[in-house]
Order: sequence, then structure tokens, then C-alpha cells
Amino acid sequence: MEKFKSGFVALVGRTNVGKSSLLNEIVGQKIAAVVNKPQTTRTTIRAIINRKNSQIIFVDTPGIHKPKSKLGDTMNDTAWSSIPDSDVIVFVVEADSKGIGKGDQMILEKIKQAGTPTILIINKIDLVNKEQVAEMIAYFKDEYDFKAIIPMSILKKPDVEVVLEEIEKNLKEGPAYYSTEEYTDQTLRDLAAETIREKALKLLQEEVPHGIFVEIEKMKKAKTKENKPIFNIEATIYCLKKSHKGIIIGKEGKMLKRIGTYARQDLEKTLEEQVNLQLWVKVKEDWINNEQFIKRFKGEE
Repeated sequence: MEKFKSGFVALVGRTNVGKSSLLNEIVGQKIAAVVNKPQTTRTTIRAIINRKNSQIIFVDTPGIHKPKSKLGDTMNDTAWSSIPDSDVIVFVVEADSKGIGKGDQMILEKIKQAGTPTILIINKIDLVNKEQVAEMIAYFKDEYDFKAIIPMSILKKPDVEVVLEEIEKNLKEGPAYYSTEEYTDQTLRDLAAETIREKALKLLQEEVPHGIFVEIEKMKKAKTKENKPIFNIEATIYCLKKSHKGIIIGKEGKMLKRIGTYARQDLEKTLEEQVNLQLWVKVKEDWINNEQFIKRFKGEE
């Protein structure tokens, strides 16, 4: 009888390389915000994959970037700490990079220090020709002995099974850490906050998105007049400036309404119940450098 394997797999890479998209694709459900803007993921998000002879716990980490605030420092610290703490690393890079850039080299050095079995995924191969993909493979092969190198495009339904099989090969015998019923360690409140933030990131102007923070004030299951189940959710979107507050609300409240509508539609799919969502916007100047707020991203509150 084949032995049961388990372990924690860190998804690491620079910002906007497609880690969260890959995670959602593997799980088959959206658990991480996916936006074509850097620094979307702020905390570690775990996804649980239960297979016949293994349980794989993916840890999606914030993208490595040059920090400009205490929040940025915390995000980088979270990503760096996941490398030595994992059983397997999935290192995601972009196919259209010119060689190995400074950011990827920094990550590679941390991987070398940890000595953890690592699988390299070269993402976005749809953006380049085969020769460039071959060059990228050669660059990285010269730098490190990866357990596998997998070129793929998240946009073209990647062969998730190939990734999972390679990971499984490098896991050790171990127990199931989570119930087979679970697919993430995110609470419903976490999922709701991430969904609202994702919609805001997609809809707002460039200077606003990364200065927002969503807090779920209330999330309660109730019954409608027709005696059908409904989630009543109240959330606050915090932003850095009064001018940002005006942009988030929009003329006659239209932008906030759009954010709420798209978030509610996604949440109803996730929760499989009707959702009544109410949003407010508040200014919290320089919260990205406020220790009390940053503690929330460290899991200290």
C-alpha cells in the first residue's frame, strides 16, 4: 500500500507573476485576490488539496518587492519566512523576463540557503516564443538544481495535474493536517474581505488601490421574508486620503455601488447563499505605517 504523504508548499515569486491565479486554478475555487496590479496578496493564504495518497497545503505569499512602508516590510518578511518553513517550494517567474533579474536572483539566493526541494514554474509563456522559453530554462538550470521546471500559461488552463504530481514526488510521509472537507484556512470573513478588496483593486484608479484595507464589521446568517437563508454583511473600506474616499465612493455613489455589486455576486457564488452587502468608506491616514493595523497582517490581532 502506498504511503500517505503531506506537507506545506510555498508559492513564492515577485509581485504580479501569477501566484494567486495559479493557486485558484489548482484549488478550483477563488480564495486569493487576482488583479493585474502588483502587491495584491498581503498575507499568507493557505489552500488545501486532498488527493488519494496525499494532502498538499499551498501557502500563497505576498510578492517580493521593494518596500515603501511598514506594510511593505511586513509583506516581504512574510514571504521570506515561508521559504525555510516549507517542505517544497514552487518558485514562479515570468517567461518574458530578460534573464534572471535582481528580484528573482534574491529569491533564488534564499532558496539556495534553505536547500528546500524547489519546482520552477515559468509562467506567461503565451507572451513569448519557444526560443525565449528555452533561454529562460537554460538560465535557471545553470543557477540551481530544480526538481522540475514547468513552462505554462495560467491563461490557457495549465496542466495542474503535472504540478501536483511533481510536488507529491517531493513530499515526505506524513499525516493529513486538515479535514478533507476543507479547502482553505481562510475564514468566511477573510474570504469576504478579500473579495471586496479584489473588486476595489480592479475598479479603482492606479493611485488608490494599494492604500485600501477592508474590514468586515458584521457577518451574520439570517432569513429573508420568504424564509430563505441570507448572509448580512457590513464592511468598511479604509483608505489613506480624503481625496481617495471621494474616488472610492464616486459621483452619486456609483463607484461604491459597482464595487458592492461585483463583490456581492462573487460572494453569492462562494457562499452559495443570497448576500445582502453594505459598504462604508472611512479615511485612516497613513494606516500602512500604523503598527495597530500592521499587526492584523502579522496575525497578531
